Amino acid sequence: MDGGSHRVSRPTGRVLGWAALALVPLAFLAIFFVWPVASLVARGFTDENGFSLAGVSEVLAAPRTWRIIGQTLVQAVLGTAISVLLGVPAAYLLYRVRFPGRRLLRAVVAVPFVLPTVVVGVAFRSLLAEQGPLGGLGLEESLTAIVAALVFFNYSVVVRTVGALWAHLDPRTGEAARSLGASRWRVWWTVTWPALAPAVASAAALVFLFCASAFGVVLVLGGNGWGTVETEIWYQTTQLLDLRAAAALSIVQLVIVVASLLVANHTRARQERALKLSGPPVDHDFGPADLPAALVTGIVVLGLLVTPLVTLVIRSLQTSSGYGFGNYLALATEAEAGFSTGVWPALGNSLATAAVASAISLSLGAIVSFLLSRRPASAAGRTALATADAAFMLPLGVSAVTVGFGFLITLTAPPLNLLGSWLLVPLAQAVVALPLVVRSLLPTLRAIDPRLQQAAATLGASPARVVATIDAPLAWRGFGLAIGFAFATSLGEFGATSFLARPDRPTLPVMIFRLIGRPGAENLGTALAASVVLALLTGVVMGVAEWIGPRRGQPW
Repeated sequence: MDGGSHRVSRPTGRVLGWAALALVPLAFLAIFFVWPVASLVARGFTDENGFSLAGVSEVLAAPRTWRIIGQTLVQAVLGTAISVLLGVPAAYLLYRVRFPGRRLLRAVVAVPFVLPTVVVGVAFRSLLAEQGPLGGLGLEESLTAIVAALVFFNYSVVVRTVGALWAHLDPRTGEAARSLGASRWRVWWTVTWPALAPAVASAAALVFLFCASAFGVVLVLGGNGWGTVETEIWYQTTQLLDLRAAAALSIVQLVIVVASLLVANHTRARQERALKLSGPPVDHDFGPADLPAALVTGIVVLGLLVTPLVTLVIRSLQTSSGYGFGNYLALATEAEAGFSTGVWPALGNSLATAAVASAISLSLGAIVSFLLSRRPASAAGRTALATADAAFMLPLGVSAVTVGFGFLITLTAPPLNLLGSWLLVPLAQAVVALPLVVRSLLPTLRAIDPRLQQAAATLGASPARVVATIDAPLAWRGFGLAIGFAFATSLGEFGATSFLARPDRPTLPVMIFRLIGRPGAENLGTALAASVVLALLTGVVMGVAEWIGPRRGQPW
């Protein structure tokens, strides 16, 4: 009898232990994400007399609102369509064709996705401004500039998502169609395209989500003529101090983003089913038939990805007396008039806040990932894990601007008043980075053979010992990638930080934005140099993370 009780109590205690462990990240999510976002939504539906639709109605009735919504959708649709059109040929070339330098080219294509948004905005601005190499085209502060920057960011999302499936497609079906007289185009439309459609749809949904919630790039490149709902929230909050209108706009943005996220999740499920049905990777040596894809990819990589970054570096070396390192030396000078701190201290602030945010997101992300990688036997346990998985992905479906604005109205007054605390910024950055950490760790943990864990448990190892001796060592490579994503995301985060950074403690992205908003060649030169430094730091972080991380490619 006692033995039976012992057998029942042990798994029960294990479940209670995992549940207790889950309370820590759940409490963090509730306090620093659900509460601020829910308060923000509530503010949009209330006034001094209680529940009211007047605020939302007033915002929706304004012509400016619909102009901004229209601009948001136009930019997102164009950015998505062009990213897909240009990304599919590169997916074929980089994942289906063997040639020298393929791995290096994959790395070059992946770099833009992890660059800070402010850096990309400054890079395109230096390219298209009147003094830039393409200044004569008159594209500064234009829709073309914004869409080009959005494609720059999201090109790799299409390449990796579509390429991950294309690499595994069985070529024998197409070869059979060719042997029966079908042309290459007929094989493409009748065989290849239907097989790739889930991956293309998944990539398009993700890119639309990223484009619709773009903030830093649009703020830097849009000027007075172009914006998004995100930039309008920032404008209403920081320039007009109209928090009610900003809250109503945040609700509009939530609707757009959540709808995009639902479509993305649906298409991702279709893509995962397609990947499960596919075979091992298949590729072939480069041949004449691959020249069109190589030409398109080469033009995009050199013209769209490399040129803005090279221009940024060259213009950062340009001073009033010629070329040199004057702009970089200016980074270490004292704060100029109008600034409460210099660029170098801002870099120190960025590194410090990124370190704290990374520590928070990695600690919580590790707990969440270990919990979500469990394999419960009961249907109730599986349902609970699926619900928790969706809950911790929620920050991906809410823009960083909404998170920052939510912090501003909830965490700067009792019962939890963090106004003036340096922790406000890293906490917001940790909320943004947490889903990326989980998505970096979870595939590695789920790939661990459960028989190893079962064998250790059979030999008497406790759940904690199984995690320490089996899961943790095998998850190390995934953890390295998670460190890179957490630190790089926090280092370049601008959406939430633009609301929360104190004037005397700006991060480097905030400082760069302030510099480009001030007149004078010296301010612009310093901003360019600071952008290069931030891009290099991000590249080094992600390079180390990729070196530590899993060797086999993962789709985004």
